[in-house]
Amino acid sequence: MPPRASWTGYLKLSLVTIPIRLYNAISSTSKISLNQLHKNCNQRLKQQMVCPIHGKVEKEDIVKGYEFEKDKYVVIDEADLEGLALETTKAIEITQFIERSQLNPVYLNAPYYVGPDGPIAEEAFRVVREAMRQSGKMGIGRVVMSGKEHVIALDVEDKGFKLSTLYYSSEVRSGAPYFEDIRNGDVDPKLLEMARQLIEQYTVDFNPEQYKDRYQDALLEIIKQKIAGTTPVVIQRTEVGKVVNFMDALKQSVAQLPAKVSRKPPVESVKPAARTLKKSKRA
Repeated sequence: MPPRASWTGYLKLSLVTIPIRLYNAISSTSKISLNQLHKNCNQRLKQQMVCPIHGKVEKEDIVKGYEFEKDKYVVIDEADLEGLALETTKAIEITQFIERSQLNPVYLNAPYYVGPDGPIAEEAFRVVREAMRQSGKMGIGRVVMSGKEHVIALDVEDKGFKLSTLYYSSEVRSGAPYFEDIRNGDVDPKLLEMARQLIEQYTVDFNPEQYKDRYQDALLEIIKQKIAGTTPVVIQRTEVGKVVNFMDALKQSVAQLPAKVSRKPPVESVKPAARTLKKSKRA
């Protein structure tokens, strides 16, 4: 049975309306959160809102405002915001379809999974899903959730859909200013071929489970050791060697490649930290 839906509504394509459920694709429950404490007594600190003129301010005396000039604000109250509130239609309306390659990943924001809302909706859900799968297209549309309008991208994912809210174009910075100082020039064919060999050797199927949050694991180990009253073992950071000459480094890298391409990653970036943690437990 699928987990509890975070949102229920309809998927609307022209005159077709399908009841659906949205599920959060990202979980933050495994993240370790640290609290701010008073250094002397270890009591958890409480944040207070303070006016530079009148001191502490109670919650009921706080209003929102927009700074239109330096230190000049216009107050926006709840009545103003209610006038802007968009109608929650509970429908994800697909307005167009595009090739997947047309969507720059930089626009992707929050991901969700989409399933049918009950057995009655399954047939229509499957028909639209398979039509999109065969066309190879993804849908673009809009939805209003929590009083805010979001642009969304809808794509086939296994037996359901994957939905991602998108950033608006006004929120995404162009990469051009960051790349304008990079000079174009001819590439040495021999160096290019060696670089391609290196890339080919490191090309394997992506397995996200291979990559663990080593910082979280190490932080949890320190917390466990401090609770147990032992001295935390600090994991030494691996220093990156200085690259003196790109050509020499590239040649040495290619020379280290095995004669037959192995389909396993040459460098395993997770296990060394895990082994260090295990040693610290035995210590």
